[in-house]
Amino acid sequence: MHPQAKELWHAPRWTLSVLLALLGMLGPFSIDTYLPAFAGIAKALGATPVEMQQTLSAYLFGFAFMSLFHGALADSFGRRPVVLWGLAVFTLASAGCALSQNISQLVFFRALQGLSTGAGIVVSRAVIRDMFSPAEAQKVMSQVTIFFGAAPAIAPLTGGWLLVLAGWHSIFWFLALIGVLLWGINYRLLPETLHPELRQPFETRHLLRGYWQLGSSPRFVLLALASGVPFNGMFLYVMAAPAFLGDLLGLAPTQFFWLFLLVISGIMTGAWLSGRLAGRIPPKRQIRHGFMIMLPVSLLNVLASALLPAHVSWALLPIGLFALGWALMVPVVTLLVLDLYPERRGMASSLQAFVGAVANGLVAGLLAPLVMHSTFWLAVASLSLMLVGLGSWVYLHWRWPDIGRHSAE
Repeated sequence: MHPQAKELWHAPRWTLSVLLALLGMLGPFSIDTYLPAFAGIAKALGATPVEMQQTLSAYLFGFAFMSLFHGALADSFGRRPVVLWGLAVFTLASAGCALSQNISQLVFFRALQGLSTGAGIVVSRAVIRDMFSPAEAQKVMSQVTIFFGAAPAIAPLTGGWLLVLAGWHSIFWFLALIGVLLWGINYRLLPETLHPELRQPFETRHLLRGYWQLGSSPRFVLLALASGVPFNGMFLYVMAAPAFLGDLLGLAPTQFFWLFLLVISGIMTGAWLSGRLAGRIPPKRQIRHGFMIMLPVSLLNVLASALLPAHVSWALLPIGLFALGWALMVPVVTLLVLDLYPERRGMASSLQAFVGAVANGLVAGLLAPLVMHSTFWLAVASLSLMLVGLGSWVYLHWRWPDIGRHSAE
């Protein structure tokens, strides 16, 4: 924690939460905003469905790759420069997408978007822990998660309206405008929260030593898996939404919002509860509560999918409850990750984001197409992803029982 943290931000704490949430929302917002325009872009550029899928894959893997470095850069040069440079590149990449004349150009600029947007979510986590004590940091992390949960609902609606009113180019011009506004706001308001004495040398040997320290730490890897992989238990349904909602549940496109509404409600409720519990119960108990919601919900979802015909009356509720359990425990796990190696919080946030981004990319590109045409296999896949996180946490709890034992203060 920065020794002069109270002097760096004089406004109410929630205003900093909003600022950091906007940075964290930029990544998922950039994915979901252009999804309604897939068909329109393909027609305008003469692209095949496979080529359009490459625009998504290029973004996701660009995001995952650069997530490895945003935190290391922030540990060396400070939080503020990395955020501002990331926003500047994102703005230029968004303009490039809008001006693209063929699918190859669009894939290139989407990859550039992915390379830049990770700066927001990676650095914002480190800023939270720089500025606040553990209990306060959990409350702020929960507030950020609440705001973050709105992105999946707002983005497709925004993209759909822009597509209808002004064409697909307007979606990327809108993202470029957001980049300009965020750059100006952060240039004016975002403080430098990394104390000069804590800056790490930007040297190849030192960086490799840091990556090895974190990557070879069983505690770090298990915590990263416990937070990053279960998210895909609900992300899988979002990626499979056209087939799951349209083909299996028979919903019209105008009714797809019910899935997003339940997921967002679950995330916001779980994050709110996480903030309320901060400092009141030990972190490990809160993590257990989260998994004890996700586990029975996932099992019941598999059972219902095996015994009942697919129907909207029961198929969406488990996803919302799963989201609640995930949001209840993930702020706590994230803070445990950041506090394992306090001198490398930026790098720890980078590697945690990398684990989650790789999992997201594999689910979107490989798993979702395999299971999206069956409610049963979707439920089994969701349960399996959750069990990876649960197994990681159970082993961690058994091997290092002191982790998360004491309430944050």
